[in-house]
Amino acid sequence: MKHKLVRYKVKPGAVLKNRRLVEAVFDALQAESPKDVGYMVVEVQDGSFVDLKTDLAEEPFELGDLPAFQAFGRGIIDRCAEPPQSSEARIVGRYGVAAR
Repeated sequence: MKHKLVRYKVKPGAVLKNRRLVEAVFDALQAESPKDVGYMVVEVQDGSFVDLKTDLAEEPFELGDLPAFQAFGRGIIDRCAEPPQSSEARIVGRYGVAAR
């Protein structure tokens, strides 16, 4: 199991647009229903977004293959006050709703 964490902060005027693009990615994921992948995006009050992707399979699901994710990626640098920073992550523990 692999986890990837991405953090970035968008400019104040771009928060709504970024949120809508993220929501479109989730609509595409619902339609595609890929197996063995989890994806979560948290919007922080300061305009930061934190994405956590979990791949259960050896071959990771490529979000970049989704047209909605490609649309999200276009212009991301222009929307950002702080560019995306990606890193491998490890979940140390989970409890309750987050464990489902």
